[in-house]
Amino acid sequence: MRIMVVAVGGIRGPLAPAVEEYRTRAGRYWNLEVVEVDAGAPGRKVDPDRVKAAEAQRLRDRLPPDGEWWVLTREGKPLGSPDLARLLDDRVLLSGREVALILGGAFGVDESLKAEAARRISLGSVTLPHEMARLVVLEQLYRAGTILRNEPYHKGAM
Repeated sequence: MRIMVVAVGGIRGPLAPAVEEYRTRAGRYWNLEVVEVDAGAPGRKVDPDRVKAAEAQRLRDRLPPDGEWWVLTREGKPLGSPDLARLLDDRVLLSGREVALILGGAFGVDESLKAEAARRISLGSVTLPHEMARLVVLEQLYRAGTILRNEPYHKGAM
């Protein structure tokens, strides 16, 4: 089954080559699709709640209806790389469920979308720009693939 990374905004600048590199690497292990939706209106005088609500609708429109949605948020459960690998193995490989990993925009993910998600996962308590968060997610998908195949990339504790 497929893993989708559904993210607000595109990738530009110096991280773009690294994001593409890890998307390619992760794609060797997973049927991976990266979907981008437009970010909310830029500027200083925007209402963050309205922006998040509009982004949430654009994200929902691209999510698999029968899949499992996981929101990446600071308030989520932190998972180590081996834990993420086992969770993906269980959901994607064993149960055949499609999984969508949701990355929000500058103001985060709307509370309504968090409430609908099957899981809330944290990349840590620090705030990351969405480009960097996407890089971390794609690298972790690649790492999860190598862990599940017992390949030498992952040097951490199992």
